[in-house]
Amino acid sequence: MDLDQKIRRLQGPILVLGGSGFIGANLLRQLLKLREDVFGTTSRFPAWRLEGLSEKNVIVVDLLVDSNLDFLIDKTKPGTIFNCVAFGAYSFEKDSQLIYQTNFNLTAKLLERLASRQISCYVHAGSSSEYGDKSAAPSETELPAPNSDYAVSKIACANLLYFYGKKKQLPCANLRLYSVYGPLEDSSRLIPNLIRCGLESKYPNFVSPDISRDFVYIEDVCEAFIDTAWNLKKEDYGESFNIGSGQKMTISDVAIFASKIFNISKEPTYNSMTNRHWDVIDWYADVTKAQELLVWKPQTSFKDGLLKTTEWYKGLEDKERYHQSSKKFGLDIIYSVTAIIACYKDNKAIPIMYERLKKTFIYKTEY
Repeated sequence: MDLDQKIRRLQGPILVLGGSGFIGANLLRQLLKLREDVFGTTSRFPAWRLEGLSEKNVIVVDLLVDSNLDFLIDKTKPGTIFNCVAFGAYSFEKDSQLIYQTNFNLTAKLLERLASRQISCYVHAGSSSEYGDKSAAPSETELPAPNSDYAVSKIACANLLYFYGKKKQLPCANLRLYSVYGPLEDSSRLIPNLIRCGLESKYPNFVSPDISRDFVYIEDVCEAFIDTAWNLKKEDYGESFNIGSGQKMTISDVAIFASKIFNISKEPTYNSMTNRHWDVIDWYADVTKAQELLVWKPQTSFKDGLLKTTEWYKGLEDKERYHQSSKKFGLDIIYSVTAIIACYKDNKAIPIMYERLKKTFIYKTEY
């Protein structure tokens, strides 16, 4: 059965949480090419990755508000749920409270609600960061060694999914995604910068040449979500699966590919940017379990994926707008709301209402 047939036969409606993010937007767009009962969420409009999609398929909602979550589930009545919501994956997303609220607390509330419903499958976007310092081709049974708040939050989600899958028989799975790249990726990331600089016959800033990553193309990752929803067996409910290329690629290897594809004649300069505190030398996947149990394997080589992403970038009408779309440029934005409460000659009520308002209007950022 080809991918289009799998998409058409998934139990609907299909709900993509975090539909305005890099992975969620690609997945949402791919599903909408073949069926109409697909809904994606975004925390606010405008959402540049969702431009051109019908408003009936996009739901603006703050998922961290419990009543909104209930409304969303009741409105869409999903049969298949893909959760691509995450916060903390970028080095500039440092709010630890928001990391746990967005990644773990939301997942806990969501699974609690889904457990009482008849769903076909819930697929969670986990992260290879769950392994922390044990990042050199670990198996899914490897004991994690978290090295960031983000890693801890994602491990907690994986454990929660295991509990719901094994003990409550919820059809769910956790996909530990490696370094996903491709069209619609945040412009601050390595591959978009590699392409932008490469087309100007130069290299971007690099970290150490020996640091390795496992780059997996976005189309392969989208197929992994769909294959999981299609092939997950009851005995595998709650399991985690590594989703990567299975290939170790150093920054030096990346530079070599760039020199050939973009005809860069000069030598790259390494160590021109600081390593992040969670960076490790070897970070790549063992995808055996996903291949055997989900019948999934990556199809796109790094060279082909880089060429496809380059063609997408070259086709952008407004490249500067894309560069300015990065989440890092929204860190200093302050959003405000004004509440007007009628308290006629009731001085005693004012401090009580003030405390309630403080608890109600909690600062949140985009996810």
